[in-house]
Amino acid sequence: MAAALELWHDIVRTGDVSALDRLLDDAVIFESPVVHTPQAGKALTAGYLRAAMLVLNNGRFSYLNEWVGPASAVLEFTTDVDGIAINGVDIISWNEAGRITHFKVMVRPLKAITILHQKMGELLAAAAHPPR
Repeated sequence: MAAALELWHDIVRTGDVSALDRLLDDAVIFESPVVHTPQAGKALTAGYLRAAMLVLNNGRFSYLNEWVGPASAVLEFTTDVDGIAINGVDIISWNEAGRITHFKVMVRPLKAITILHQKMGELLAAAAHPPR
């Protein structure tokens, strides 16, 4: 298994998002199921992934299947958020340096997208405007 994929699995298992800095390429592209345009850059991608870890990786998250190529992988996951069953895939690509260059998340069903949009929006808004 590629070093990037191993580190990603460690982050998901431990919840230690501090490792994202060494995992993500500076020019990484993140594609969200609820944001129309791809998001570029390490800081922005790390923010989305941190929020997703809080919303999705809630003790019920697990990867079901994994398809791995030389520089990419598709990871099928399942979880539950507020009683809504969520099924999706993480599509991850990495470079020769072992840094993620592209991270795309696809989710089903529509109820799952709706709850993710709400929960992720709340977390990202709070992170952008912390209380004083």
